Amino acid sequence: MTRLARSIYSLALRAAQPLMLRKLHRRGQQEPGYLHAIDERLARYDAPAQPGALWIHAVSLGETRAAAILVQALRQRDPSLRLLLTHGTATGRAEGERLLQAGDQQAWLPWDTPQAVARFLDHFQPCAGVLMETEVWPNLTAACAQRGIPLALANARLSPKSLRQTLRLRALAQPAFGALAAVWAQSEEDAQRLSQVGARVSAVVGNLKFDAQLDPVQLARGRTWHGYLKQPVVMFASSREGEEQAFFHEVALRREAGLRWLLVPRHPQRFEEVAELATEAGVTVSRRTDWGPDGPDGRALLAQVWLGNSLGEMPLYYGLSDATLLGGSYAPLGGQNLIEAAACACPVVMGPHTFNFEQASADAVQAGAALRAQDLPQAIDLIVGLVQDRARCAQMGQAATEFAHAHRGAASRTADALFALMARTPPTSAPASR
Repeated sequence: MTRLARSIYSLALRAAQPLMLRKLHRRGQQEPGYLHAIDERLARYDAPAQPGALWIHAVSLGETRAAAILVQALRQRDPSLRLLLTHGTATGRAEGERLLQAGDQQAWLPWDTPQAVARFLDHFQPCAGVLMETEVWPNLTAACAQRGIPLALANARLSPKSLRQTLRLRALAQPAFGALAAVWAQSEEDAQRLSQVGARVSAVVGNLKFDAQLDPVQLARGRTWHGYLKQPVVMFASSREGEEQAFFHEVALRREAGLRWLLVPRHPQRFEEVAELATEAGVTVSRRTDWGPDGPDGRALLAQVWLGNSLGEMPLYYGLSDATLLGGSYAPLGGQNLIEAAACACPVVMGPHTFNFEQASADAVQAGAALRAQDLPQAIDLIVGLVQDRARCAQMGQAATEFAHAHRGAASRTADALFALMARTPPTSAPASR
């Protein structure tokens, strides 16, 4: 049954490739990064590769940022370590490029057909592989197990919703998870759910994102800019499609006096779309890219909402803010990462949908670093009351800092486990069928 399920899956995936290529070209019209090296999606390469690198797959932006934390810990132990980084999205690949050093390689992870996976492994011949968080593919894990390439799932998580979806495909999922050489879970709850889908969980090591090193210069600059203001600032961090329109409606309706709103969309390609939504709602906007070196100027102070339309400046935005609304949690999208906000001493108000970060969200609420609301209007009520109560806001900010510090250490534990795995299970050179 398992072999039949994987054969049907492989045939369906191969048949869908023309449609997938067409979709890739359409998406590339908006995000040109998707048009780069398209043949790599089929595991066809122009340049030779040097075998023996440690392969890390980080599908998108969030996973790549988590991978960066692990990479730093790995290179502290072995500065000569060579990496192969693979990705699935343009934002992930762009972020991953910043991690590359001399001798490293970067590519798209090919689509999961047996032929493409075989060509990928033949070409790069990694010494071991690490999949970040959730990215487990049936043919990929099977091929690595057949060749003796140790493949681990790091920073592993599985939400209750994903568990239900995965169990519907158990004939594919259980062998895929079972083929992994190691699984390092974020929490005990994640470990239990991963076990239900066939994973042999090696250890619960915590969440890598707690070990992120924030840019102290950016954070200090944001706090300096905040010091110039006479009003509290509320940020809507990593907002998602379907949330901004409701946010702008609330801002236009309430017109809160003595308060500044800052909105930072999750996806950079939506910056102008979000600005247009504000205009349609009758809300005036000042863009971060229009500010001078001293922060919001006189024109910015006349706008109702500041739009954070720059890349790589989240610490600055958190330093500028008194508290933050958590994007992705007010629509059924699973929420975004609240750990960076906590590390910047910025209290969080989240919505009901945090299944992608359920444990961290629950722990933050319990620690007094975050509040939970039923919907966006209630969240705005809560956060307005919070920033107007300076003593309570400062208390939650301190709780957020302590919460973030208390959960550090996953990067060191994961790096140690990965080096032990590579030493314990050397790869073989078994050929693969094309």
